[in-house]
Amino acid sequence: MDTISVLIADDHPLILAGLSALIHSMPEFRLVAQAANGVQAVELYRQHRPDVVVMDLSMPEMHGVDAIGHIRAFDAGARIVILTTYQGDEDVYRGLRAGAMAYLLKDSGSEQLATCIKTVACGKKFLPPEVAGKLAERTGAAALSRRELEILAHLATGKSNKMIARSAAIEVGTVKFHVNNILAKLNVASRTEAATVAARRGLLSVF
Repeated sequence: MDTISVLIADDHPLILAGLSALIHSMPEFRLVAQAANGVQAVELYRQHRPDVVVMDLSMPEMHGVDAIGHIRAFDAGARIVILTTYQGDEDVYRGLRAGAMAYLLKDSGSEQLATCIKTVACGKKFLPPEVAGKLAERTGAAALSRRELEILAHLATGKSNKMIARSAAIEVGTVKFHVNNILAKLNVASRTEAATVAARRGLLSVF
């Protein structure tokens, strides 16, 4: 393959500068654009049509997962690498479901990032073992419904069933039903444990 064109997207100037310097230092890559938010990432992709996009998840104006969706809607063959500090398995699942082909944490080494970009440029997925493990955990678990995610978010703040019922405009008995389902799906025995597991898996950022 010829030189691989790369678009990078991150809202932190220092990280963006570091990624830019890294890409520039590798002769096999060619940096074509830098985006500071999700909207810019989508616009710059349409302009430059890079071989690979390296994108953060948490960005202003448009979340990385949404930006991935927009890019893939424009070009179903877009090859996208998620590079983020988040490591909840729900983040992995949502990013890959949106169309990303790889998921790396920002503490990954430069060699691993380079290998990842080359792999994705060839049309192959790249998932480090720890990320693949989180995805397997998410895939193997029963999925929470949108209403259950809403109840879980309230539950995690320490609200009682009555308070949740008032906030969600539903009956207390319905809240109890949802809470029991949440505990069963997360395979936990208490509300506190459910909140802990939800935070670890990144479920609280979903709703």
